[in-house]
Amino acid sequence: MLDLPNLDALTELASLLEGRLPDAVIGHDIAFNELTVAVAADKIPQIVKFLRDDGACRFTTLVDVTAVDWPGRERRFDVVYHLLSMRQNLRVRLKAEVREEEIIPSIHTIHVAADWFEREVYDMFGIMFSGHPDLRRLLTDYGFRGHPLRKDFPTTGYVEVRYDEEQKRVVYEPVTLTQDYRQFDFMSPWEGAEYILPGDEKKGA
Repeated sequence: MLDLPNLDALTELASLLEGRLPDAVIGHDIAFNELTVAVAADKIPQIVKFLRDDGACRFTTLVDVTAVDWPGRERRFDVVYHLLSMRQNLRVRLKAEVREEEIIPSIHTIHVAADWFEREVYDMFGIMFSGHPDLRRLLTDYGFRGHPLRKDFPTTGYVEVRYDEEQKRVVYEPVTLTQDYRQFDFMSPWEGAEYILPGDEKKGA
């Protein structure tokens, strides 16, 4: 159950945002002691700056920037920002719906931590951030094609790169998804085997 003082604080924060930034805030929802605010994508820097600087907010810590892919939706992606106010002991989540080819503004000048977060979102989902000083891939290899966290990204047909100690060079190999091909030992005692293990024969003696 939601803590009532926390509920009051989150409700007041939602009302404050809707009152002060009516053009930026689309709606809100409170669940699991967190406030989720739906915002217009082009107003993200405005609302993030307000949350950081306003005396009633002080959300000075950017915890994460990520995204969610909804392939069947016209606005395919949700870009999600998690912010923390240590002074208020509250968390807020900003969520903006974005089209596949839409470019949204960077917030790296407001929160320096957004630099690599936005690069990761670009790398994994292909979402572009305008005004970012160095928007290039962060986790995938040079020349990598596609964006691995999109729902339509294929899981086969790609290569992985590693350094081979025996050959003393970088080698390219087909991606192996080992977890898909594990062989389970159903005769293991942990899988309910019926055979008698050494020593168990003494049990009935």
